Amino acid sequence: MSTPLTSKGAEKLKQQLHELKTVERPRITKAIAEARAHGDLSENAEYHAAREQQSFAEGRINSIESTLAEAQIIDVTTLDAGGKVVFGATVDLLNLDNDEEVTYQIVGEQEADINEGLISITSPIARALVGKMEGDTVDVNAPSGIIEYEILEVKYI
Repeated sequence: MSTPLTSKGAEKLKQQLHELKTVERPRITKAIAEARAHGDLSENAEYHAAREQQSFAEGRINSIESTLAEAQIIDVTTLDAGGKVVFGATVDLLNLDNDEEVTYQIVGEQEADINEGLISITSPIARALVGKMEGDTVDVNAPSGIIEYEILEVKYI
């Protein structure tokens, strides 16, 4: 099953993969070689730490490669859903409880980052928004309770 990924998110993952392969991997290999040169590996904390870093980096490389291989990459700028909230849409919302405006882009799970306004397609707020139109109000079942939002604008950027 392919997982959706925005073209921007795919590019970010490709950059991370390049960094891991060309910078991190050689740095860790060098650290392991240096730690080995210190002798007895059974009590060598530097060696064990470097091996742990290697394991983490290789796991991340495999995860990113797998994600990219299985991804359905969507160029959001080519979408025209006529004001409907779909995957990749950037949505301006008004919280009707406190009059605060927020902006979220609905993205794949791998690229979600709430600090950057990127919410996963599987999140409660994204599930409540998908299929709705500008001007609609939606109730989001959040951990803190029901939050009512008005959709101010839907953009495909």
